[in-house]
Amino acid sequence: METFAERVYDVVRKVPKGRITTYGAIAKFLGTGRSSRMVGWVLNNCGMEDPPVPAHRVVNRNGLLTGKHHFPTETLMQELLENEGVKVKDDAVQNFEKKFWDPNKELL
Repeated sequence: METFAERVYDVVRKVPKGRITTYGAIAKFLGTGRSSRMVGWVLNNCGMEDPPVPAHRVVNRNGLLTGKHHFPTETLMQELLENEGVKVKDDAVQNFEKKFWDPNKELL
């Protein structure tokens, strides 16, 4: 049986390049709608996972890069997103609705 962390990692690995999702959307998809903070905590510890987990594609419900402090540098999360074509301004994803990938619609 997969752990909660493994289930989170599995979903995040499915987020396409150039798209973003939210902690809450992942929690809802996993049937634990009130555990968005737990999703964030799990992603804080994914740095050594193999295959890698693209945690930079997960933002808060307003499109803010709240997880950026858990990357090796303060700007790495934004740089990774921008390398995939996601525009970020003032730590917020631009065109959030257009870039949003909802696992509840894409994976069901």
